[in-house]
Amino acid sequence: MADYRTLKKHYEKKLKEFGPNARGMDWPNEVDLRKRFKVLSDVIGTQDAYSLLDLGCGVGLLIDHLKKAGQLSSCTYLGADISEQMIEYSRELHPGHNFEVRDILKAPYETNSFDYVIMNGLLTEKQEMTQHEMVEFAQAILTEAFGYAKKGIAFNIMSSHVDWKRDDLFHWELDALVAFLVKSCSRHIRIHMDYGLYEYTVHVMKEPRE
Repeated sequence: MADYRTLKKHYEKKLKEFGPNARGMDWPNEVDLRKRFKVLSDVIGTQDAYSLLDLGCGVGLLIDHLKKAGQLSSCTYLGADISEQMIEYSRELHPGHNFEVRDILKAPYETNSFDYVIMNGLLTEKQEMTQHEMVEFAQAILTEAFGYAKKGIAFNIMSSHVDWKRDDLFHWELDALVAFLVKSCSRHIRIHMDYGLYEYTVHVMKEPRE
């Protein structure tokens, strides 16, 4: 597999440049980030209590969204990232919440450890990796994440239906992604492309939604 540490270096560079905010996570602005969090966290639905793995959590900004949406009080939250710098900021910004440095491809969690796994931005950039290398990396991450979830996962990918593509971003053809998910994870898939950004968000569930 390709050296995906290039992604770690890239995001740590952005963090150093802009600080622990949307720009520091290499998103253009806070408004668009809130849209992403909304459509990703919709995977949770309505329930009294749930456990959540925020995989590739960065500095833990998802916590702020969950709190404003009233979804945090019933959540057993864990944020994980391969960057020690990200986790240090996460712990400073969100005391009382659990974070850890972990590379799940080297130190996986046990099967069905969480109700849900959310990945925001973990699979939207490829930086120096080739398209083939990034697809291989994404498939490995999604297979692991789906195994950890009792109920479902949510993640975002840059759309290939755009006027132009950036070489540093990961544009994955929707048909290719769905074919992989059906073969390796589940056919209970929901695609969101209606929130005004040049990406799409995917919910993959263990069982059909009621």
